[in-house]
Amino acid sequence: MRSKSAVCSGMARTAPPRYLREKGMSTDRGLSLDDSVRAMVLLMPRLVGRAKRLPVPEALRSLDLAPRHLSLLTYVLFDGPITVNDLARRLEVAPTTVSLMISDLSRRGVLDRRTDDNDRRKTLVAIADSHRTAVAAWLGAADRGWRTALRPLTDEQRALVIATLRAYEDAVSSG
Repeated sequence: MRSKSAVCSGMARTAPPRYLREKGMSTDRGLSLDDSVRAMVLLMPRLVGRAKRLPVPEALRSLDLAPRHLSLLTYVLFDGPITVNDLARRLEVAPTTVSLMISDLSRRGVLDRRTDDNDRRKTLVAIADSHRTAVAAWLGAADRGWRTALRPLTDEQRALVIATLRAYEDAVSSG
């Protein structure tokens, strides 16, 4: 159980980032907009760098998987078997884009396609048994990291984190 001093507004407290400590800033009373921007400018490249350095298991290295495969494989691993349309909706891309990625990964033996027993018109996509352990090992570190970071937050706080990151993405992509 966390002490009262370790909790503020329901959020777990950690030591302020090194940048803030060096500047004599604290997160106890929140951060100014400028200090928040400085902290994020420092943090975002680190997050991206760490994600890029997630070691691809030996069993998957020869498949030359690209970063775009990471999100697709994550959804299929955690939510599969899943239809192409459901996967496209979650990835926020066109079904044809997902279908092309699935075809590519199916040819490489990473994904399996099968007919849905409940609706023969639908095709379900799943991680191939031969690659399930390697894919789970590859994606496990990111999953554990996000779960550790988001677990102490309330549902509303998690939604705010996601909304903030999406707003950043939108602002940067719109110029």
